[in-house]
Amino acid sequence: MNQSPAFFTAFSRGLRGRCPHCGEGRMFRSYLKVEAACPACGVDLTRYPADDGPAYFTILIVGHLVIVPILFIPWVWQGPTLVTVPVTLGFLAFVTLGLLPIVKGAFIGHMAYLRLTSDQAERHTADQA
Repeated sequence: MNQSPAFFTAFSRGLRGRCPHCGEGRMFRSYLKVEAACPACGVDLTRYPADDGPAYFTILIVGHLVIVPILFIPWVWQGPTLVTVPVTLGFLAFVTLGLLPIVKGAFIGHMAYLRLTSDQAERHTADQA
């Protein structure tokens, strides 16, 4: 496809784990593995290098929207440490692992909107070196 989708369209399709171009095919074949090509429209999905971006944004989101409010719960500070730490860490792991594929899909959708492919990313990195 030589036409990139509109920003909101590509971003929302990515959030749902669908192909940012057609919205029909699934983007992931497993937890975080991106399909080689969209099963519906055939666009190459491996050309969008997500790399560490989704992990960074997931940590940013969880840190600001989950950890900070948890610190205001008195139970976290007053409860027994042997209960509080495993419960809190388990909850944080659950939220982080649940959010990561959603953020990765949105990240790839945004890259599809920008038409930023792996070739362009490699050239940009080489130019800065």
